[in-house]
Amino acid sequence: MSAKPKAPPRYVVVEGTIGVGKTSLARRLAESFNASLVLEEAEDNPFLERFYRNPQQGALPAQLFFLFQRAKQLEILNQQDLFTATHVADYLFDKDRLFAGVNLDSDELALYDKVYSRFSLDVPTPDLVIYLQAPTDVLLERIARRGIDYEQQIERSYLEKLNAAYASFFHDYRAAPLLIVNAAQADFINREQDYQQLLTELQRLQPGRQYFNPAY
Repeated sequence: MSAKPKAPPRYVVVEGTIGVGKTSLARRLAESFNASLVLEEAEDNPFLERFYRNPQQGALPAQLFFLFQRAKQLEILNQQDLFTATHVADYLFDKDRLFAGVNLDSDELALYDKVYSRFSLDVPTPDLVIYLQAPTDVLLERIARRGIDYEQQIERSYLEKLNAAYASFFHDYRAAPLLIVNAAQADFINREQDYQQLLTELQRLQPGRQYFNPAY
């Protein structure tokens, strides 16, 4: 019998490196939980293609665009009632600073931090963060398969840096309950068994940090 979540967390965040499948999973969880969906909408960033083509030229405007975009989304989210509605997001706001640290040089990062400090954000704390992990080879394969033009310029070395930055960030993350998922072989969209295993795992989650390896 398929697992059905009885009482999903009110605010769930799905995170992970480019290509790991966080947006697809967030969409499916939102459907299962009858939740509103909060997406980072990378395709709306006019500087992103420039960044992938020439990182030195495009990093700062791309990063600032994401900062303003995410701050606006969180402002709207805070105006809604997180106690009576369920929300699923495909990004954690803290991720913005993570990417800034990887992509910007020291002077750009200092400017970014000055801009960031001007925001008086009341960032909602997730009830659950799902962190999807996968090796760089898997990420490259998935990026190639989904075929977004500007993503095809992403280099292995960049994904390796991002993977390391994510691993470091979540090693110290304690702000919310965290489920670390081995997504190297999992397909939560096309393999129903994988998705149902994840739903079952979500039903028995405890506070703190936990790990999930889908069984095959």
